[in-house]
Amino acid sequence: MSTPALDAALAPNAPAAASADAAAATGRTRTAAGLRRWAVRLGSLAVVVALWQWLTTADARLGLRFDRLPSPAEVAAEFGRQLGTRIYYLDLAQSMIRILTGFALAAVAGIALGVLVARSRWIGDLLLPPVEVVRPIPAIALVPIAILVFPTDEQGIVFITFAAAFFPIMVSTRHAVRALPTLWEDAVRTMGGGRAHVLWNVVLPGTLPGVFGGLSVGMGVAWICVISAEMISGEFGVGYRTWHAYTVVDYPAVLVGMASIGVLGWVTSASIELLGRRLTRWLPRGEGTAR
Repeated sequence: MSTPALDAALAPNAPAAASADAAAATGRTRTAAGLRRWAVRLGSLAVVVALWQWLTTADARLGLRFDRLPSPAEVAAEFGRQLGTRIYYLDLAQSMIRILTGFALAAVAGIALGVLVARSRWIGDLLLPPVEVVRPIPAIALVPIAILVFPTDEQGIVFITFAAAFFPIMVSTRHAVRALPTLWEDAVRTMGGGRAHVLWNVVLPGTLPGVFGGLSVGMGVAWICVISAEMISGEFGVGYRTWHAYTVVDYPAVLVGMASIGVLGWVTSASIELLGRRLTRWLPRGEGTAR
């Protein structure tokens, strides 16, 4: 039997229960939406593979000569064969070591220089002119310089990877620092904060979205250049093995190498984006920003 006292005691729990039900419903909706998106993504990939299989088995010539292209079945068989060899994993490890070493060096140097040239007019005047002169040069065009300067091919490939990733990271960081509202820094300084406090508590957190944008772009460019450098002067690595397969007319192995490069590039870029989302959770997000 309901009484005024009992109703008053239970009333505060009603909004909490309603809120919990709403949160659960929202969670279920987001899960369903995420599953639908993954289904669409996998479905689109399956359609591409099926179309590829049909074009190659039908020996189609629709302006492009698909009769020369290996079928997905042939590529899958070659991939299965390579999975049973030691050299495949050695190539993967060698490429990953090169890309991670060069990218890590580029991330540290690019972020540091980007902050410095954006925060100090004197340092910008001193360092930006030579940087801007070198920046338009494609990193792969630096291969002859790397061969001349570095004592080993390995160091030269890491340098090419570093050069490819450095400039996107530096430029994105510089623009992100310059785009920060001066009101934030003024507010911290008004409360007694020094330069170091402003740097660690205002500049670096505020520039994270721009920095991670540069890191994502830098990783993609670095993969392009490290594979190209491996094709030119490498002894191991996915790029070297792919080019070697082309020289011996082993086209299924060429496509296995291309697929391996694509997967490695996707994994590394996705890892950067995931880390960026974790470190910028405090940013407001719209409904369509979830991945």
